[in-house]
Amino acid sequence: MTRSVPSRRHDIADDLRHQITTGHLKPGERLPSETDLASRYKASTVTLRSALAVLQGEGLVEKIHGKGNFVRRPLRRIMYVSGWGTLDPWTAAEPALRVTVRTATVQADGHLTTLLRVPTGSPLAEFFCVSHEGESPHGLARIYVPRDLAPAGVLDDESPCPEAVKRFAVLGPPPAAIRETVSARPPTSDESSTLRTNSAAPVLAVTRVATDRTGRVVEAALLVFPGDRADAVFTTHHTPDERQTAG
Repeated sequence: MTRSVPSRRHDIADDLRHQITTGHLKPGERLPSETDLASRYKASTVTLRSALAVLQGEGLVEKIHGKGNFVRRPLRRIMYVSGWGTLDPWTAAEPALRVTVRTATVQADGHLTTLLRVPTGSPLAEFFCVSHEGESPHGLARIYVPRDLAPAGVLDDESPCPEAVKRFAVLGPPPAAIRETVSARPPTSDESSTLRTNSAAPVLAVTRVATDRTGRVVEAALLVFPGDRADAVFTTHHTPDERQTAG
């Protein structure tokens, strides 16, 4: 009796998974081409890609555009520390972690006008940041600052980006208040492509809005991390009642 495609897909995934977990296929090793694997398993390329998708969803295999499928290296968990508005300082300082940053001046529209409480068309400094651990994407951030509040020179090609941007931290002086909204949701197609995650795997999304003492929004950040290895850490600080302090 002919085995069903779903069963065949899982048979292939089981065999490749066994080779990875037993060390026959090493971390970082490139798998044979999809055509070669399909021939080896006597399966169609559609079935083979479906099997690889299972392993990609489990974090065992990653597909790098233009290069092929690779055994994924073990990656440390990502810690986002609420209140600091940053990646865990130890993680962010790890030499293996590098951050690429693109800067631009954009005009506020749609949800950005709501987040930053500015009129449509207002100029904003945009920082698009992607962190990598080795060759694997670690997280991404889109940080927006009113153009008049952006540090001098940061939008110049020759000017180095502030370290705060590279840690996904609040860019300017310490704000009076930070509001963070954390959710687990499916990634957009761009997020899935940038983070090289399975489009069915959820991401941890943090929307962070920082305000000064006058209530002006000084920064809005949209942060996205792979949901299968990201933790958001919240610490509650007790503030004494002013009436008790006065007494």
